[in-house]
Amino acid sequence: MDSLLTNFISPYYIKVFTLVGIYIIIALGLNFISGVTGQLSFGHAAFVSIGAYTAAILTTRWQLPFLPSLLAGGLLAAVVGILFGFPILRLTGDYLGIATLGFGEIVIVIFQNMEITGGTIGLSGIAKHSSFTLVVIIVIFTIWSMYRMQSSRFGRALMAIREDEIAANVMGINTTAYKIQSFGIGSFFAGIGGGLYAHTIQYLNPTDFGFARSFDYLTFVVLGGLGSIPGTVLGTTILTLAPEFLRFVAEYRMMIYGALMVIMMIFRPRGLLGGVNLTKTIRTLKKQKKTPLPGDV
Repeated sequence: MDSLLTNFISPYYIKVFTLVGIYIIIALGLNFISGVTGQLSFGHAAFVSIGAYTAAILTTRWQLPFLPSLLAGGLLAAVVGILFGFPILRLTGDYLGIATLGFGEIVIVIFQNMEITGGTIGLSGIAKHSSFTLVVIIVIFTIWSMYRMQSSRFGRALMAIREDEIAANVMGINTTAYKIQSFGIGSFFAGIGGGLYAHTIQYLNPTDFGFARSFDYLTFVVLGGLGSIPGTVLGTTILTLAPEFLRFVAEYRMMIYGALMVIMMIFRPRGLLGGVNLTKTIRTLKKQKKTPLPGDV
């Protein structure tokens, strides 16, 4: 499929759109943690790095097939997320954000001091197993999974925790258990995105997964609208493609990029699609079409 696309689209742009899809998967995982459950996380890139290094090591060092290695990366990231969640998810707000930030820095230091990860030099020689078609399939699966979970009893419990954790606890919701599950699910998709990223870029360095990268993922979610799946997809797409489309004003593109962010936060502080129920809007539009106007009777 990708070979057919190269007949119509430059390989460079195929790679850019592949990265957009990978970032959507990662951002949707963070949206599930921060947008749906309301848990502030500044260390999401750490789980991306766990998935990336796990999948890359399994395929390069142990010569395992790509898809099982990708799944293993996601599962290990989820396990680490769950284990990390037990001690820190009793915290809330800024304290939780600081704890996740510290965890992200710890993971970077660990990878920098491990021989199997290449240390500070990084891990190279990773085969290019990711493809645009595979990424699109996983993006569709991720979006479908997120919609299913958010509309389930489990998702409604998470949203209750986001709105008022004390009230949710009084209603009989085990808030700690639900937050840990949410963290594990979000970390799983971060790990899957990391594995795809590793086999697209073909090189990993621990410094690529620092606080700045976690902040980028959080920006994707906030711009689109916390808790909004379409908003996360839109925000990620815009912020990933904007630097590419602004290359013709290379000297000023970051200034324009920053100005757009400031304007956006002034006029749409809840994000592009924050607070917008697309399903309800579509149903309303359908009803309006079916309702005859007075002149039509």
